Amino acid sequence: MTDFDFDACVVGAGAVGLACGYALARRGRSVVVLETERAIGQGVSSRNSEVVHGGLYYPTGSLKARLCVEGRRRLYSFLDAHKVAYRKCGKLVVATSGAELPRLEAIAAQARANGVEGIAELTGAQAMALEPGLNAAAAIVSPESGVFDSHGYMLALQGEIEAHGGAVVLGTPFEGAAPLAGGGFEVQAGGEAPATLNARQLVTAPGLSAQAAAAKIEGFPPTEIPARHLGKGVYFRLAGKAPFERLIYPPPIPGALGTHYRKDLGGQAVFGPDLAFVATEDYSVDPARAAGFYAYVRKFWPGLPDGALVPDYAGIRPKLHGPGEPQPDFRIDGPEAHGLPGLVALFGIESPGLTSSLAIGEEVALRLGAA
Repeated sequence: MTDFDFDACVVGAGAVGLACGYALARRGRSVVVLETERAIGQGVSSRNSEVVHGGLYYPTGSLKARLCVEGRRRLYSFLDAHKVAYRKCGKLVVATSGAELPRLEAIAAQARANGVEGIAELTGAQAMALEPGLNAAAAIVSPESGVFDSHGYMLALQGEIEAHGGAVVLGTPFEGAAPLAGGGFEVQAGGEAPATLNARQLVTAPGLSAQAAAAKIEGFPPTEIPARHLGKGVYFRLAGKAPFERLIYPPPIPGALGTHYRKDLGGQAVFGPDLAFVATEDYSVDPARAAGFYAYVRKFWPGLPDGALVPDYAGIRPKLHGPGEPQPDFRIDGPEAHGLPGLVALFGIESPGLTSSLAIGEEVALRLGAA
C-alpha cells in the first residue's frame, strides 16, 4: 500500500492553481503546490487587466459563463474577508455607432441569461451623462464589474493554503508524473533540490505550460492534449488624468474582449490589451502599436490627446484557438477525457480565468470527489 506524502499535488502557483489548492486545503486535504518561478503568480496571473468580470459575454451553460458569475460572487466575498483592495467601479459596454447596436442588444440578452445582476441598457445621452467625455450611441451598464489587486489576492490564497497545513513550493518545476499501481501518482519535482513525492491526486494548472505538463504525465493520451496558441496583448498607460471612473469596453472583437479602458487602483488610466497571435513568449511592447490604440480608443474617447499613450506591459493568453477560429470554452479535463483517475488537467484558462478562479477551484475539488 502506497504511503502518500500529500493528498493532492497542484502544478502552478498562479491564481487558478492557488485557488485549486485552497479549495482542496479547506476541505482538509493535505496539499502541495509546485511552482517553477521563485515567486507566485509570475505568469499569466501577473500580466492581465486585474478586472473582475461580470460574466456578460459567454454562452449560457458554458464553463466560462457559470464559473465567471459564481467566481465573481465568491471573489468579492474573499477580497472583503482578506482585506484585499478592490474597487467595484462598474463597467460600460459602449456602442459608438448605430451599426454596433444589435451587438449591444445581444450582449445584454446574454448577460441576463447568464444571471448577471443589475444589467441595464442606457441611451447614448445617459451613458455620456455618467461619463462626460465618452462617445456613445448606446451602452450597457454592469454594476458588478470592477478592478482588484490580483497579487494581494494570490498572497491571500497562499496564506490560506499554508494556514490549512499545505505548502507552496517555489523554484520547483514539475518534471513529470506516473500513475501508481494502487492509485495516485508519483510526481517528479525539479529545481535545486530535486525530489520525488507521492500524491493521491494531481491537478495541472500551469497556464501557458498546460500542454507541456500534460505531456510529462505517463499515460496521458497525446490526442487529448489540445493545440496551444499564444495570444499576445499589449497595454499602454495614459500620461495624464484618468478620464473615466468606470471600465469602458467596446463590443468584443473576434477571439477576445477587445482593447478596453480601466482606471487602476493607483488612479492611472490603462488601455489594452489588443490581440496578436505569436509563436514565442515575447513580452516586449512595440511603441509602434500605439497608432492602432489611438484610432481604436478615439472611437469611445475622442478627446485622447496626441502623444499621451506610453508603452506599459504585455501579457500572453493561453488560447485554444488560432486566428479566425471560434473561441472555445475552458477545458477542465478529468478521467472521462484522459482516462487517468485522480487527475484533473486544465487547458486554455484565459479570461475570465482570474475572475473565475475560486469557482474553478471548487469545480476541480468536486471533480476530485472532495465534497
